[in-house]
Amino acid sequence: MAISALRRFFASGTSGGIVLALAAVLALILSNSALGPHYEALRQMPGEVRIGHDALVLTKPLLVWVNDLWMAVFFFLVGLEIKRELMEGELATPAQALLPAVAALGGMAVPALIYFAFNHADGVAVRGWAIPAATDIAFALGLVMLLGRRVPASLKVFLTAVAIIDDLGAIVVIAVFFTEGLSTTMLMGAALCIGVLLALNRARVMRVEAYVMVGAVMWLFVLKSGVHATLAGVITALMVPMRDDTGHSPAQQIEHALHPWVAFAVLPLFAFVNAGVALKGVTPEALMSSIPVGIAAGLVLGKTLGVFGSLWLMVTLGLAQRPAAASWMQCLGVSVLCGIGFTMSLFIGGLAFEGQGPGYELQVKLGVLGGSVIAGLIGTLILWRAQGTELRAS
Repeated sequence: MAISALRRFFASGTSGGIVLALAAVLALILSNSALGPHYEALRQMPGEVRIGHDALVLTKPLLVWVNDLWMAVFFFLVGLEIKRELMEGELATPAQALLPAVAALGGMAVPALIYFAFNHADGVAVRGWAIPAATDIAFALGLVMLLGRRVPASLKVFLTAVAIIDDLGAIVVIAVFFTEGLSTTMLMGAALCIGVLLALNRARVMRVEAYVMVGAVMWLFVLKSGVHATLAGVITALMVPMRDDTGHSPAQQIEHALHPWVAFAVLPLFAFVNAGVALKGVTPEALMSSIPVGIAAGLVLGKTLGVFGSLWLMVTLGLAQRPAAASWMQCLGVSVLCGIGFTMSLFIGGLAFEGQGPGYELQVKLGVLGGSVIAGLIGTLILWRAQGTELRAS
């Protein structure tokens, strides 16, 4: 009985978001308990990979291994999802992609502008402009799935497409704005790996293992190049063939195999080592400082205005149709849920303020956690009330 219940839980569309939330809550509890120093020691626990005597030595704390290596696996899955949607899914034609693409762009631009308005006078704080531009698809879709029939299927598709395009935008932002100290030699090595991956694709090699092996070597080159190593995961995924001559899809096969590992291992571990924040000594002044307020306002107000405003404008101008069977209030609720930034926002925040000290890390976490919780609660309440209103009206 217990095993059957566990299987149903892990097979459900909400389980990944629940596990992710539990990992974040556990991190918050530990970091604010007597075990706080042990939690911090775990985050900084060193790990080493050594090949040969001195041929290759990588020594990094657990926090960096998770953010650079484990998250590369997450970005590999994101790359597979983007490729599938672009080739065969909801983004396969310009007509299908237009509405979520414009909504996603609005949902990235407006939060960034709101954050900039709060922080433009501070040369360091302004580096976090991209933090509220991200949407956490696991949390947002998890809440939508929990609401069940209260959210039309068309809005679930819309939210998925917006989140995927949002992820693509985040990848571009990371590649363009968070690279420094570039090594030409390492970049040449990464370019050579890309050439090998492209050759494998052109030769119609269907063994995913071949792409993963070359991708792992590319990850090492990218790690040493100054470009963020997670981008190697995206590039590798885009090179995996979509279908062979018989219609079999290597890309979808590895995507389905990888999804539970990412949902129940990679993302929860990322949340566990990144979401912990010691609240002792946090003052109202710290909560109301420009960075956390800019992030929270960007996530809650910026995402809502950007996504819903773009959707409303496109429909009003006759350039797109409102998602089928969805009311404007339901569209608003889903737009608010796009303000759940969590995973990607914490990730970008870590890149934006890398090396700036724990004070900035604390402010980022306060803004991301606070804004994401508020957006989740308001979005869920709107969707709950919107359905109830329609039922009474009918």
